[in-house]
Order: sequence, then structure tokens, then C-alpha cells
Amino acid sequence: MARPPINAAPATEDPAEPHYTGHRDRLRERFKYAPDSLPDYELLELLLFMAIPRRDVKPLAKSLLARFGSLRGVLNAPLADLESAEGLSEISALALKSIQAAGQRVMKQDIMGKPVLNSWQVLLDYLHGTMAHEAKEHFRLLFLNKKNELIADEIQQSGTVDHTPAYPREIVKRALELSATAIILVHNHPSGDATPSRADIDMTREIVSAASALDIMVHDHLIVARSGVTSFKGLGLM
Repeated sequence: MARPPINAAPATEDPAEPHYTGHRDRLRERFKYAPDSLPDYELLELLLFMAIPRRDVKPLAKSLLARFGSLRGVLNAPLADLESAEGLSEISALALKSIQAAGQRVMKQDIMGKPVLNSWQVLLDYLHGTMAHEAKEHFRLLFLNKKNELIADEIQQSGTVDHTPAYPREIVKRALELSATAIILVHNHPSGDATPSRADIDMTREIVSAASALDIMVHDHLIVARSGVTSFKGLGLM
């Protein structure tokens, strides 16, 4: 059998196979056995693999994290902002947003039809995940039945970056339509500061007054921001 020449170059990978193929396989294997060991950029790479099958996406994953600050920031970024990121197509951006939507849907299913007062932290996690990174204020209503089970979760109003109108009569009317006996008020502060404003406090008192006239309990008013969730009841404001 003929021997290879002494000065022959060592065997190399098939030049037709992209250099990142082996990296993808190794990353998938690591995820199977130790998903928590992956840093954010590698987890984001895995997500991008499904949307971008024929490109090295490690540089893209790192650039997205640098631009949006964190994995949460990437997934919560507005679709238009993702589409404007270099290296992301509309389809790739939609893929990332669909992952975010699926996660939010799962969290919502974990609390719908259940006594939310007994799983308060799960509720707070859900609200923070769905509202903390919104660019505009939204006023949300959680309607509960006599068992304090969540029967409806609705955005009543959407406003500007620092104001959302809330109408006590409309809130009470909707509660009666749903046969709700209790409500949790929720709105977000896009500024990132979850501290209640004077207007927030006054609005809450008006809603509580209108609801109590019809024996509808307002359990709490929660303000959601990137810094966390503030409870009016916890602050002694209710």
C-alpha cells in the first residue's frame, strides 16, 4: 500500500461544509445535557439557528445583545427595531418575536382560571414579562370571580410614553359584564421607574370608590417597570 508523501498536508474538513456546522452540532449537544450552562449569546445562537440555517450567527447574536442589552431585551424589542438590526431579516425577526409570544402565552395559561392571590409571584412574573419593556403606557385589568380565579385579562386603554387614561365607569361596567367580583389594576411605566405618581394615586382612589359602590373589590394596583413591580397595597396606598 502506497504511503502518503512525508510532506503531505494533514487531512482537513470537507471544504464544501461550512466551518460553523461543527459548532452548531456541539452547541446543540451542550444544550441537551446542560442548558443552563450556555451564556446568553449561545442560547440566542440556538434560537437563530432555526431562522438562519446557512450562516454563522455567533457575531449576530453578540451584536443583538450589545444593542438591546440582554436576552430579555432582544426578545422584548419591538418588531420594527429587530427588523432594522443588521443581519436580521423580517422572517428572522418574526421568529424571535414568536418565541417571546409563546413564552408569554405559557405564562398566561399558568394563571388563567386559577386563584391568583395564592400564586402572586407567578402573576407578578407574568406581568413583568409582558409589560416591563413596552414603549407606551397600557392600562390593564385583571377580572376575578368569587373564588379569586382569573377570568379575564384585558388591556383597557393604551396611551403615550407617560400617560394612559383610565375611566372608572367603563371599568365597573366591564366588571359587571363579566360577572367579576374583584379587580386587579395594572399599568406600566416605560420610564423604568415603578414609583406611583400623584395622578396614579388619585386615579386609583376614583376607581376604588366607583367599584365599591357596586360591591366590586379592587385588590391592588400594580405598576410594572423594568426595575420591578410596585404594589399600591404594599405601599399602604390602598
